[in-house]
Amino acid sequence: MSTLSLYFALMAAGLKGELQYRLNFVIWVAMGVIYQLTGFVFIWVLLSRFQQLAGWSLGEIAFLYGLRLMGHGLQLFVFGYIHMLEIYVREGLFDRFLVRPVPVLLHLVVSRFPVGAIGDFGSGILLFLIANSLVNVDWSPAALAFAALTVVGAALLEAGLKLMVASLSFRFLSTRSLVFVVDDVFNNFGNYPLKIFGGATQFFLTFGIPVAFIAYFPATVLLGRTGELAVSPVLAYLAPLAGAIVFGLAILVWKHELPQYQSAGH
Repeated sequence: MSTLSLYFALMAAGLKGELQYRLNFVIWVAMGVIYQLTGFVFIWVLLSRFQQLAGWSLGEIAFLYGLRLMGHGLQLFVFGYIHMLEIYVREGLFDRFLVRPVPVLLHLVVSRFPVGAIGDFGSGILLFLIANSLVNVDWSPAALAFAALTVVGAALLEAGLKLMVASLSFRFLSTRSLVFVVDDVFNNFGNYPLKIFGGATQFFLTFGIPVAFIAYFPATVLLGRTGELAVSPVLAYLAPLAGAIVFGLAILVWKHELPQYQSAGH
């Protein structure tokens, strides 16, 4: 069985297991929807008073927000709870990943079906579709392809950064807080146009933790706003590639750190 086929088989088994507790399943999905849309309600209330934010209308920010949320939901849906690695290592549960005939990273990704991802991804799609009726985007085949690649690239970028940090668990044991810091940066800054932040913050969110590549840069391309960028528009058009690059680096970090693991019973 190929790795991809094994991935789908294990994810299907995980979903089947979660569906045994249907009420819990529905609650988790509903919580995902409520949590994600609550953040947008705050923006909606803010813009109902001030009309625009750094020149961006409510529809444009909803477009950006939905784009980021779809990438986040896809990341969680495909790559699962990467942040759980610290717990597996600290409690000695990681040993079982090493003795089973399944690639170790694959085992980590499918260790638990991410029910909450359904609500996150679904919220992103809903918000994006609503926002699309409020903005003027020429949905040519090239634009559709760019949007699809943006979502995939955003998922890879977020997963790559989380995997890099989580991989340090093999060396430092306690890294979960750093994973949540990365997650908070995406949640707190990824939903807004970077234009509202100062120059130093924009630089950090572009070249430090590259939040700008998740949704802001791609949104400026699709909305025709690349003229406001503080960097070359070329970076905006190449934004989906950032995810592939970051995830590739994350795999290298994972392979480098994995040999550092010492069993809890060592």
